[in-house]
Parts: sequence; C-alpha cells; structure tokens
Amino acid sequence: MPWLVAGDRVFASLEVARGARRRARGLLARDRFEGALWLPRTRAVHTLGMRFTIDVAYCDAEGRVLEIVTMRPWRLGRPRLRACSAVETEAGCLQRWGVGVGTVLEIRE
Repeated sequence: MPWLVAGDRVFASLEVARGARRRARGLLARDRFEGALWLPRTRAVHTLGMRFTIDVAYCDAEGRVLEIVTMRPWRLGRPRLRACSAVETEAGCLQRWGVGVGTVLEIRE
C-alpha cells in the first residue's frame, strides 16, 4: 500500500488516481475519506457532486506544495498553471499533519 510522506514523516495511506477516468472521479460518491488521494497530471479540481469539504494541495513536478485550498462541495477550482499534481484529503487533514506551502510530498511504498 502506498503512503503519503514528507521526509521521515508518514501522514496517511494513499490512493493514486492513475488514468483520466480515475482522476476525473476523484473523491466523488464517497461520504468521507480517510487518507489521501494523489491526482497526477492535475492542475485543477472540482467538487461537483462531493458530499464533504476537502483540502487540496497543488504540487509541482518535485511534489513541492505550491498552494493549499479548502473547497466546499459543488465548487469549480481554478487551474494552477505551475501545478503538476494535486493531493486531496478531508478538510483539516493537511493542517493537522503540518503540511504547508513548500512541503515536499512523496509517494512511498
């Protein structure tokens, strides 16, 4: 199982959304989500059809967090042009884990 980590800190179990269909679906049709979802090749997300508020960390090619936003259900996010991926979690998780702008996130098996 993959994990979301930064350096020697392990934050959560991780799902990786490989493929366009899985990226488009994201966390839709879930009542809640424990862990994190990594969306490769993603510059913008939406919460249309979402049932809960999420945090989104937009990351560059090295996994460095460029920006963190909290999105309520039924919102369209604006594209972050420098982003190469996004990480979605339940709202509040990123702050609780100590993830901020500049944190380098990694996928570790």
